Amino acid sequence: MMKLKQLHLQYCFALLLPLTLLFTTTLGQTPATAPAPSGPTNISAILEKAGQYSILIRLLRSTQIENQINTQLNNSKQGLTLFAPPDNAFSNLQAGTLNSFTDQQKVELIQFHMLPNYVPLSSFQTVSNPLRTQAGNSNSGQFPLNVTTSGNNVNITTGVVNTTVANTIYTDGQLAVYQVDQVLLPLDFFTTPAPAPAPSEAKKKKKSHSSAPSSSTADASADSSTAVKLTRFSWVSFAVVVIVSAIAL
Repeated sequence: MMKLKQLHLQYCFALLLPLTLLFTTTLGQTPATAPAPSGPTNISAILEKAGQYSILIRLLRSTQIENQINTQLNNSKQGLTLFAPPDNAFSNLQAGTLNSFTDQQKVELIQFHMLPNYVPLSSFQTVSNPLRTQAGNSNSGQFPLNVTTSGNNVNITTGVVNTTVANTIYTDGQLAVYQVDQVLLPLDFFTTPAPAPAPSEAKKKKKSHSSAPSSSTADASADSSTAVKLTRFSWVSFAVVVIVSAIAL
């Protein structure tokens, strides 16, 4: 009887052992992680992840352009291209340069680093100069941005600085962020407005003519003077005739 109980226990243990091992193994496994949602594009998060862009991030936030970029990227299919100078590019500016800019100029400075559409690196070989930036009309000469390529190198000139695209920080088919070695300074910030034009010669002549009597007025004065002289001559002649007649009598 004792042997039967032992055999029964061994049989039950043999059945329970595989089930216990299976349950223990299943609990010990790490469950599969679902892919995290991509979420809306955030330009500051991209630059923070890249590192060395704290000054650019600060300018993006203080000028409110950060919100404009994120809104444009998340609500438009047009895309965007950003040239991103790292902190050492700002540090290499002449002392006081950034602080000398007005709030409006700081907005234009950041906008000058932005193209209003997505431009892959290879497409810079075929773009038309000057590039259209979000700072303003480049054709007026205020914000010219020109690129030239040599192999895989992309060179950028603003009329103030010449720099190159150092590398690609981020690209997803809608947003392209390229590192540039220098801050892209707009030509408009460093040109003196042309002085007001001097009065034209025509205006000067008109003014001088207005001070002199007109020809009609001069002619009228001359005619009046001649008439007075003729009247006086007639009276003198009449007096002479009377005197001569009296003597003859």
